[in-house]
Amino acid sequence: MTHTLKAILLSSALAIVAGPVVAQSQGDWTVAFGFGNVNPKSGNGTLAGGEADIGDDTRPIFTVEYFIANNIGLELLVATPFKHDISIDGIGDAGSTKHLPPTLSLNYHFPTNSAWKPYVGAGLNYTVFFEEDSGLGDLELDNSFGFSLQAGLDYMISDAGAIRLNVRWFDIDADAELNGSKIGTAEIDPVLVGVSYVHRF
Repeated sequence: MTHTLKAILLSSALAIVAGPVVAQSQGDWTVAFGFGNVNPKSGNGTLAGGEADIGDDTRPIFTVEYFIANNIGLELLVATPFKHDISIDGIGDAGSTKHLPPTLSLNYHFPTNSAWKPYVGAGLNYTVFFEEDSGLGDLELDNSFGFSLQAGLDYMISDAGAIRLNVRWFDIDADAELNGSKIGTAEIDPVLVGVSYVHRF
């Protein structure tokens, strides 16, 4: 568990103790705009017989959420394409790829009587890989479908606006091919740390 995730969970627990009031009402919408850093886990499997390492990247992220009930929201995450460099056995120019991570989550926002609004969520992620490039040959990564978990904390700066810090984990495993032959599975499983401005309608 990352230090950031631990901090969010601790803040959430403290905010819950503060006492309940409705944080978000059924029928509300929120949109959020910010930046997210996607950081794959250490050790990304074996590709072409060597140990793979996939680098991180930071890009703009966007979410829209509709509250299907009080404090329960259905959220879609989208982003501009993330680009990741791939190294194999320390060879830094083994390849690169871009990906898009659309994710649909069901979130629960804990009601509090403070400006701090914690939430947790779970959902499904479909990762699309494209523009793969490698000096070793024709590299292809299969798209991935898996689970996603998140924890977040909003700090209200006005009646309708908030600053959000959130952490997401994605289950992303992509089969890799080089020149049409399978060379292994990229075990990515990244954590996304995001900071956004959130507006409620």
